[in-house]
Amino acid sequence: MEATRMVPVARNDPQLYLCGIYGCSSGQPAPAWLSRPRPSVPHPLSRMSWWSRLTGGKSASDPKPKRLDYLSEALALERQGDFDAALTSYRLALRDRPNDPKILQNMAIAFTKTNRPDEALRCYRRALEIAPNLSGAHYGAAFLLLKRDDRAGAEQHLEAFLAMRPSGADAERWIRHAEDTLATLRRGESVSEESEQ
Repeated sequence: MEATRMVPVARNDPQLYLCGIYGCSSGQPAPAWLSRPRPSVPHPLSRMSWWSRLTGGKSASDPKPKRLDYLSEALALERQGDFDAALTSYRLALRDRPNDPKILQNMAIAFTKTNRPDEALRCYRRALEIAPNLSGAHYGAAFLLLKRDDRAGAEQHLEAFLAMRPSGADAERWIRHAEDTLATLRRGESVSEESEQ
């Protein structure tokens, strides 16, 4: 009787393991059914037990939570006219990026539209602390200060806005409005409610 050679058994590799069981020698090819591609199935022990997950562990197959884009959500809510919900989303966006002047500027606009000028002015000022060249914040702060009858502060912000004029098709409208309001302030005339909007 011919002695069979022992093939090392590797439990991690099913092909080698089965060759050890079925007696494939090193010189013989493995049967065709052993060399077919097998679907990738995770080893049962690679998943965490239910107890481990219950006590706070995480499985490798658990999906990672996606971060919400609160800024996009807030802008969409603002377009729908839901300014209070938009402010909530802006606050959440600000929690993720506390020094983002664009978020602060958008919050100030929403506060203005909900008739909360003090909060709006606070947001504009914080945005200008972070980015002093943010022309939109200068523009918004100027007209909020006009409503408070702070003509000197409004004039200062209008001058800063005009010193760094924004570009774009509809920017011309805001530039012209700022120039007209600044000219009215310099002449010492009163600014009408219509020109403040």
